[in-house]
Amino acid sequence: MTFQHRFDPSTLREYDIRGVVGTTLGPEDAYAIGRTFGSMVARAGGQRLIIGRDGRLSSPSLEQALVEGAVASGMAVQRIGCGPTPMLYFASVAFGADGAIMVTGSHNPPDHNGFKILQANQPFFGPQVRELGRLSAMGDVVPHNPGTTQDVDIRPDYVARLLRDYDDGPRPLKVVWDNASSAAGDVLSMVVQRLPGTHHILNGTIDGHFPAHHPDPTIPANMRQLADAVRMEKADLGLAFDGDADRLGVVDDTGTMIWADQLLVLVARDVLRARPGATVIADVKASQILFDEIARAGGRPLMWKSGHSPIKTKMAETRAPLAGEMSGHFFFADRWYGFDDGLYAAIRLLGIVSRLSQPLSAIRAALPATLSTPELRFDCPETRKFGVIAEVASRLEKTGATVCAIDGVRVSTGEGWWLLRASNTQALLVARVEGATQAALERLKAELCAQLALSGIAAPDFSGARSD
Repeated sequence: MTFQHRFDPSTLREYDIRGVVGTTLGPEDAYAIGRTFGSMVARAGGQRLIIGRDGRLSSPSLEQALVEGAVASGMAVQRIGCGPTPMLYFASVAFGADGAIMVTGSHNPPDHNGFKILQANQPFFGPQVRELGRLSAMGDVVPHNPGTTQDVDIRPDYVARLLRDYDDGPRPLKVVWDNASSAAGDVLSMVVQRLPGTHHILNGTIDGHFPAHHPDPTIPANMRQLADAVRMEKADLGLAFDGDADRLGVVDDTGTMIWADQLLVLVARDVLRARPGATVIADVKASQILFDEIARAGGRPLMWKSGHSPIKTKMAETRAPLAGEMSGHFFFADRWYGFDDGLYAAIRLLGIVSRLSQPLSAIRAALPATLSTPELRFDCPETRKFGVIAEVASRLEKTGATVCAIDGVRVSTGEGWWLLRASNTQALLVARVEGATQAALERLKAELCAQLALSGIAAPDFSGARSD
């Protein structure tokens, strides 16, 4: 049977394959991914492939087509069903898989979906994704050779491993969880039944319509229901996930949102007590205060590119025990496997909070104050976003500005910094600004807006300014 398939170019992203179902992505693409990636695994001498899916409405049909393509390439496929993306990562480690693919739209709108891929437990991204697209378009795959499928329930083993690292203190906690109708629903229910304390779950049923709110805990509007519930229940904290539960969002006991870089300060202090001098990685969107606090706690701060694949790769290279992103991804190689897992990060955080002598709000309030914007994401055509970054970088180079260009442009001055980068997963630009004073913040925001205007891009909405 002859095989050849061309993907919509917009779907082959830096970190994964992602598109709009029925427009740029469909079952034929899923089959092609299974057929081509299965061939890549086979040519590398492998055969065992693990496949999972999230709770989106389109995920069952995409998963079925993906499995069919992989089986046609001779793969022995283990299907773990619906669950969080980190459960797939765990299964890949536990089973010693040659490859793994998760069907997930992550935090994107309900009509979006995609595929996150591992090969030999390493991130499959960048040139590898492009090579998959090239091989598929050429029909360069192994001969048709039917493999096998097996349904496996990994949930009990995953839950047991999550709970093994719960190191609680003397204070029992009252916790509100917002599952956000995500794929973590069944696993989360199993977890809280075995945790000490009192637990209340919002939106626990897996539902691809996401009826309560969009599943992205980095956006304050999506955290309002959780914040209200924490205040009403007089809980110690609230925890929230994105659509595939590899991200974590947190509100403290007052219902105030704790930003990811603030949360990483708290976690880094705990990890560095046991591992002094260790490297802790954060992405370019993080506050300078985070890097300063890591150093103050005896660690070696390292700024790196945004994105789960580059972060995981850099962690392995530097042997860092901990990393985090402003997007809510937290990576533990301290007692864990180095991949991002919202449930695992939540369990480690609960242990930290239960050992605190003060409420979480007091710890947050004691952090150095910042004057900054939240992560600002604004529309920019897919075909234009990287060009804008190149134009801004070229102009800045001519002015002699102090620029970090590891991921977009991060411009530092004596009174703060501003960042502009292209999203690798959506048709968006991403910006942040942080200043030492309100006047400095306004000047830096004006510099950013001036650069955007020179490239014909409207300024982002600064109305949701962050105050810590």
